[in-house]
Amino acid sequence: MPFTAASEPAPIAPPAPLIDPFGRAVTYLRVSVTDRCDFRCVYCMSEDMTFLPKRDLLTLEELDRVCTAFVEKGVRKLRITGGEPLVRRDIMSLFGSLARHLGTGALDELTVTTNGSQLARFAGELAGYGVRRINVSLDTLDAQKFQRITRWGDFAKVMQGIEAAQAHGLHVKINAVALKGVNEDEIEALIEWAHGRGMDLTLIEVMPLGEMEVARVDQFLPLSVVRARLLDRYVLEDLPDRTGGPARYVRVKETGGRLGFITPMTHNFCEACNRVRLTCTGKLFMCLGQEDAADLRTPLRLSEGNERLDQAIEDAIARKPKGHDFVIDRRRNRPAVGRHMSVTGG
Repeated sequence: MPFTAASEPAPIAPPAPLIDPFGRAVTYLRVSVTDRCDFRCVYCMSEDMTFLPKRDLLTLEELDRVCTAFVEKGVRKLRITGGEPLVRRDIMSLFGSLARHLGTGALDELTVTTNGSQLARFAGELAGYGVRRINVSLDTLDAQKFQRITRWGDFAKVMQGIEAAQAHGLHVKINAVALKGVNEDEIEALIEWAHGRGMDLTLIEVMPLGEMEVARVDQFLPLSVVRARLLDRYVLEDLPDRTGGPARYVRVKETGGRLGFITPMTHNFCEACNRVRLTCTGKLFMCLGQEDAADLRTPLRLSEGNERLDQAIEDAIARKPKGHDFVIDRRRNRPAVGRHMSVTGG
């Protein structure tokens, strides 16, 4: 059953943010609420996945408690991820509970990354809980190619979800993974479609996460090559926009829209990293490209108070590394990190 949030606390002064060993303020928490997904994208999951037993997952109440502990330590942005977050049972109750932090001003933004399959069902509720922006993962506008990439996805359903999100006033950003020999010939079409609907588009290099049936070297398309190709057709005006995240943005003069590039393989984007990632089992990864993680589930469950949880969070931030170790091993075809993207939540 959905749980009920406690009464809204009175507004308080913003707390001092968590500071990592390199002087970076940690103000952004990405929270995976499930490792399950209704798609099986070829760069994210194996087709025959083994998912976690329910007992290993944090409950919605526990997720709320951890998120609140981070908000009380200066986190200003929460992004709910998966797997596919909107397939988790009663997930809207978590959004409803976390929305209280928007009401007090303790939280600047509550948002979600989704494959779009459930948006037609939930867009209105998300907007009602104060979500203003969402990211939708979409790598192609070709329905047949979409089926091949996602294995189980329904392209029409995703398009309906995007339309529903925009109809409810949500600002949609499209995330597209650049895949060599798969969608590199339609990047211009993605740009013009997204910008024509008032949506930003961010291109992402494939990341070496998890053992896959497809060789990483066969998927990898450097965005430096993509950008050079785009310059033959468009004027790309560099933008100063920075979110503390990995994307670097340009304005496409011909469309007027914003285009982002996330380049973990060809450019180490870690110098201003402001984020950490919580898995659905309560592991805190201080870096997407490192295996080091802190266990927050154990201190969370040891007591009703947050003293042990708070200490575990502070100890984890003190171990946040300077940068990631992403590299595609062309000799052994091994991922840099053994866990699948769906485990960490992107």
